[in-house]
Amino acid sequence: MNIIPPHHPAATSDDEEDLKKILTGASTNPNEPAQPTGGIDGLQFEDPAPVIPTAATKRPAEPEVPKAPEPQPAPAPTPVVPAAPPTPPPVSGDLEAIKKSALEELRPLVDKLNLEPEEKFDTLLLIIRSTDDQSLLAEAHQTAQSITDEAKRAEALLDIIKEIDYFSTQTPAASA
Repeated sequence: MNIIPPHHPAATSDDEEDLKKILTGASTNPNEPAQPTGGIDGLQFEDPAPVIPTAATKRPAEPEVPKAPEPQPAPAPTPVVPAAPPTPPPVSGDLEAIKKSALEELRPLVDKLNLEPEEKFDTLLLIIRSTDDQSLLAEAHQTAQSITDEAKRAEALLDIIKEIDYFSTQTPAASA
């Protein structure tokens, strides 16, 4: 088949005839029947050749997106064990001697202090706990009764009860 346009000076009438046959779907080979391939307004077109993907026409592979890590179950909570109250560091021999002397000197002067009943009770309780002197419990109890704030008076009376319980559980060997 000749591909020269019909208006070209080199075109022949046979070329025009071939073009008409192609456009109408007729074969240029007289032994081959015409095969209509569908068209618009009576025009017939050949089916396009199937597109075979090549390396150049293949779609690039999608980049692999990393998956988010699956959430791990939370570890079982560790039971909270309350810490033991901190123990005061051991007092050196000299400091312990000074403390003992100051407590002995303070004991007869407690009544001379110009303190509110709450502060006096706290001072008596400090002396009782530091010296294990049970004889001050009666005075501490009397001072606790004179505290005007009921909540603070209740706390002071509880402290008296705790001290009496402490002395009641002591063995004679521990108090000697």
